[in-house]
Amino acid sequence: MDNLVDQDTQSQSENTTEARDQNEATRKVFIKTYGCQMNVYDSDRMNDALSNDGYVKTETPDDADLVILNTCHIREKAAEKVYSELGRIRKLKEERAKDGKQMMVSVAGCVAQAEGAEISRRAPIVDLVVGPQSYHRLPELLTRASNGSKVVETEFDIQDKFKHLATPSKEAVRKRGVTAFVTVQEGCDKFCTFCVVPYTRGAEVSRKVEQIVMETERLAAAGVREVTLLGQNVNAWHGEGPDGREWGLGELLFRLAKIDGIERLRYTTSHPRDMEDSLIAAHRDLDILMPYLHLPVQSGSDAILKAMNRKHTRDDYFRLIDRIREARDDIALSGDFIVGFPGETDQDHKDTLDLIKRVTYGSAFSFKYSPRPGTPGATLEDQIDEQVKSERLAELQVLLSTQQKDFNASLIGKTIDVLFEKEGRREGQLAGRSPWLQPVHVNAPLDLYGEIGSVEIVAASANSLEGRLV
Repeated sequence: MDNLVDQDTQSQSENTTEARDQNEATRKVFIKTYGCQMNVYDSDRMNDALSNDGYVKTETPDDADLVILNTCHIREKAAEKVYSELGRIRKLKEERAKDGKQMMVSVAGCVAQAEGAEISRRAPIVDLVVGPQSYHRLPELLTRASNGSKVVETEFDIQDKFKHLATPSKEAVRKRGVTAFVTVQEGCDKFCTFCVVPYTRGAEVSRKVEQIVMETERLAAAGVREVTLLGQNVNAWHGEGPDGREWGLGELLFRLAKIDGIERLRYTTSHPRDMEDSLIAAHRDLDILMPYLHLPVQSGSDAILKAMNRKHTRDDYFRLIDRIREARDDIALSGDFIVGFPGETDQDHKDTLDLIKRVTYGSAFSFKYSPRPGTPGATLEDQIDEQVKSERLAELQVLLSTQQKDFNASLIGKTIDVLFEKEGRREGQLAGRSPWLQPVHVNAPLDLYGEIGSVEIVAASANSLEGRLV
């Protein structure tokens, strides 16, 4: 997945059921989530399944009966970070054992899928290794592991896991907030030479329209006002519609826009090869679809794009951007960039800088290339020196940061709609998101939580906006 949440996020699990037996001690679960938005969604789904099985959340692993590390394999040395965390968990497990208490440990997510049984070998404290395609079976797998067996479940399940997902209660949804993620597509068939996703998430799979609509309707009924559709290549989604026909993402967005209570729609992450006419039309015709598009290009050099197996050129990307901006002139673009891919020359780097200057981005994510075991890029010759990568990344990030600051500053004096999502950092303040996803801080009454208010932007920083309620 191209777009990342650049920090670890803790579990947002909720206790949605009464204990099955009031005399039985409550079991506590702690989930630590790494990486992308899809992992956040997956952690919530695991929490829902465990809540139905009698677990309640805890904010710390110290008193947890079950610890789950929901991992991401995109970052450099991702597996080593997991083993380091498991070293800390091991000490907690040993302390609990001294007190006669059990702690089960599970590694889930993409590192689990990539490493498999190697995790249990290197970290014997791990009771369960479970890949992203099997988390709907978590209670069953934990029962097997509780008998003392080391369970490794990393097969790509042929059954539709979304049919078996636990349904969260309204209370659980409300506590998670007025925005929500809905996974509509998983896996990837693109096989970019730098990426592990096809190997950890499998082939592209699209959920049916009926499943997506039902989940979104439940979220709306519980107070969710903004939904972000997720997929490794979300605009590659082609799900079966209620008419038996295969729908595209644009058609799905038009359907979701009809759901009462949903006032904002977003989607991420997209691939330039999958921006169909109907999706561009959705940006033109749906006010509910926010004018912000994450459309990673990765490089501005045709030679590097070919080496990455992106199967589009820089000119293809330029033409696509022109069509999108013609459909929605207030749209802001976000992107991903990798510097120092094997064989990248100084001219290739300059071509990327030139592309950024021509497109202009409201925000972006940028990284130094780091080889992923098992990917074609890891075996390519002419790997780039780390010092060169660092210098190129610094130059690129200065340009992107300047564009982001300029875009934020361009909103000063304008009145925009803000969805208030939580209390702000100061008393009497609410925080929300602009249509372009920037955080916005406003002095406003707490009863506006969950509402969309008109806000005049009075100040802007590199990463957020300040406004006053109109």
